[in-house]
Amino acid sequence: MDLLEREAVLQDLAGHLQAAVSGPGRLALVRGEAGIGKTTVVHHLARQADPSIRVLVGACDPLATPRPLGPLMDLAPRLGPAVRTGLTGALAGTCRSDEVFDCLLADLTASPSLLVVEDVHWADEATMDLLRYLARRLTSVPSLVVATYRDDEVGRTHHLTALLGTLAGYPWVYRHDLAPLSRSAVARLATGHAVDAEQLHHLSAGNPFIVTEILAAPAETIPATVREAVAGRLAGLSAAARTVVDVLAVLGHRVSPPLLAGVLPAPEEALEEAVACGIVRTVGQATEFRHELTRLAVLEAVPAASRLRIHRQALTAMRSGPVTADDLALLADHSEAAGDPAAVLEYAPAAADHAAATDAHREAAAQYARALRYADSLPSDRQTSLLEGHAQACLLSGRLDEGVESCRTAVRLHRAAGDRPREGDNLRRLSYWLWAAGRTAESRQTALDAMRMLDGLGPSRELAWAHLNLCQLACYEHEAVAETDSHAEKAIALGERFGDTEVVVQARFHAAAARMLSEGHGWEDCERAVDSAMAQDPPADAGSLALVMCWFAALQRDVDRTAAAVSRAEAHCLDHDLLFHLLSSRAWGSWGLLNRGSWTQAADAAQEVLSHPHSPPVVRALTLTVLGLVRARQGEVQVWPLLDQAASLVDANCLTATGLGWEARVEAAWLAGDDERVRAEARRGLDASQDRSHPWLSGPLACWIRRAGGTPPRVPAAGPHALELAGDWSGAAALWDTLGCPYDAALARLSGDAPALHQALAVFESLGARSAVARTRAVMRSRGVRPIRRGPRAATRANPYGLTNRELDVLKLLNEDLSDAEIAARLYITPKTAGHHVGAVLNKLGVHTRHEAARKLHHSDRR
Repeated sequence: MDLLEREAVLQDLAGHLQAAVSGPGRLALVRGEAGIGKTTVVHHLARQADPSIRVLVGACDPLATPRPLGPLMDLAPRLGPAVRTGLTGALAGTCRSDEVFDCLLADLTASPSLLVVEDVHWADEATMDLLRYLARRLTSVPSLVVATYRDDEVGRTHHLTALLGTLAGYPWVYRHDLAPLSRSAVARLATGHAVDAEQLHHLSAGNPFIVTEILAAPAETIPATVREAVAGRLAGLSAAARTVVDVLAVLGHRVSPPLLAGVLPAPEEALEEAVACGIVRTVGQATEFRHELTRLAVLEAVPAASRLRIHRQALTAMRSGPVTADDLALLADHSEAAGDPAAVLEYAPAAADHAAATDAHREAAAQYARALRYADSLPSDRQTSLLEGHAQACLLSGRLDEGVESCRTAVRLHRAAGDRPREGDNLRRLSYWLWAAGRTAESRQTALDAMRMLDGLGPSRELAWAHLNLCQLACYEHEAVAETDSHAEKAIALGERFGDTEVVVQARFHAAAARMLSEGHGWEDCERAVDSAMAQDPPADAGSLALVMCWFAALQRDVDRTAAAVSRAEAHCLDHDLLFHLLSSRAWGSWGLLNRGSWTQAADAAQEVLSHPHSPPVVRALTLTVLGLVRARQGEVQVWPLLDQAASLVDANCLTATGLGWEARVEAAWLAGDDERVRAEARRGLDASQDRSHPWLSGPLACWIRRAGGTPPRVPAAGPHALELAGDWSGAAALWDTLGCPYDAALARLSGDAPALHQALAVFESLGARSAVARTRAVMRSRGVRPIRRGPRAATRANPYGLTNRELDVLKLLNEDLSDAEIAARLYITPKTAGHHVGAVLNKLGVHTRHEAARKLHHSDRR
């Protein structure tokens, strides 16, 4: 298994080993909490060691009475006879330990070695002495000694602390800390699992052991292995320390000394013991569990009556002093757990408002939901305020179904109260999020209902937002630019009248975006609007504009613009906890990778988004379509179930508006050799988009009809599609190359001469597009183009990954950490062609990064 975020440490250790075997020797300390991956790293090091280096691995055991020289006993079969004899004598009491140490030193001096001693925190005194002895004399030994230990269990009084103090003065001793996995690494591990990667990172704090255990048993709240590991840690604690741990688990994630003292008088000594155990730690003045899942495992075992008592004590203690904004969430938690509804309604709404104001939308949604559970006795206006806050927080955090339902309930309550302005405003909000849920027909009708209701009440700020909503829907559904402009003008006039700059900025942006997509110019104006919005507007509004740019760049097949737009949107959404926008932008990013020819990365990115439990329907439809296209292009089975599932998640208008659905179905039919279905699916798509003015929707479908031998209708077409329909296949292919879409360029060349067909075939083969290769060969046979290569060249067949000679050249240059431009200069090709080759190499190797590709090269060389 490849290491995640451990490559640097492994590389450092490999460097130590190389330096040590040629002298002088070294000692490397690898430290980190339990489950962080110390054993995995040293085992990788052992496997990568040169065969001429002797590998010796021993471990200390968590025994009540540790074995004397236990690690050395493990190694005995691989050591020289003198060491084995000395060990036997030492155990029998006929030989001193220092004599054994002398024998081991001579053995290591005679043969370059990697000596690993794992879990030194459990070592006996003799093993500690052995490490002291070796460390002092390593400069004369051609060996690397690696010792691993859990730094979370080594406190001031631990017996290992003295040894570490001794080693601090030796310059040939190196220390390597293994940090928790980042959010992106946890997300990589979670790919293919229906889990929230952000929540997984929160529960595990990036601990690889906990991450893998959760993924192996996703149906369980707390995997049995984690529960047992926690129980094992707690087994050695005194009763007082166990009580402290139980109280900390009930009190929450991070506990201040005053709060702990308010529930448990004089906890200092017992707390120190719990910290030394490694299950909790101090952060500043507060105490917290190292992992949230560990806290939950402890909490699970606390009796219900004890939990209730502790929550009530905590609530009393916290309310007795000043309450800050940061205390609100914890007070709400304790209020509900203490069974105090009045306190819940005092603190939960305030906690929700605070969370929303600080962009913690998932926390806000949870706190609003908590308040709503006790809100039946509240006046109608307070209930609707809670519902509106809950809806907004749910929608921004990707919980569309919950948010839409709260919107509907708020509409009903406003209607019953006769509050027409707020009823209309909530209808407008409901409309916007129904579109995101893939229900565009209902969204459009709800938007019109909101506008008519508010228009009847006269000019207002709410009416400005209603026209803005219709402007947005017209832009997203690619209606005539005049329709978008009409609502934009009304929204701008009302926004300026009532001083609402958000409405004005949004309306101008969407009108410009609609023209840019339809007429092909104005991208820079839209970019400036997004940058301005990010500097001034509420984060959610700026996130919406950034998301539109991801979408429209992908629709126009501009891979560089797509990548840049997705990168900017991701950064903004991560900064402001905009989960819906984040998942949506990543979905468009997977489409951009597909267009670039990076199909493995596209499929992985799509799968990661699809696996998230809160991926909205439109996003799921997009990512399912990307996965279906990758399968179709690679000649795999089960393509149509994915495309049909995508179509079932959203209504027909949404499938058309997103731009990928119909074209994917048409291409899948063409790759399967079903030209009749190509023409039928393409015409269905054109019929669905006949009221739209978007040339990037109709142009591709017309081209597919032409490729399938039909006569395409006269429809709007943009860029390379217009050129291909006009018979200029060469110009179309060149424009596709400029946009960075090698697969589409090869498709255009199928209409060309013999050299163009050979060029198209080479690109399809480099991409692993087996279905397109088969169709291209059929076209070549039908036109009498010879010769036709039957499969890959001999050199390609000989390569274990199916790389061509040119791709192997590129892989070797990747090992030198060269950029696309530097590779291009070395191979006398263009940077874009170099980029295509790099994408093909990553696809064939099944890796995500250049670094991973270089490691594959090393692995291949060793074989």
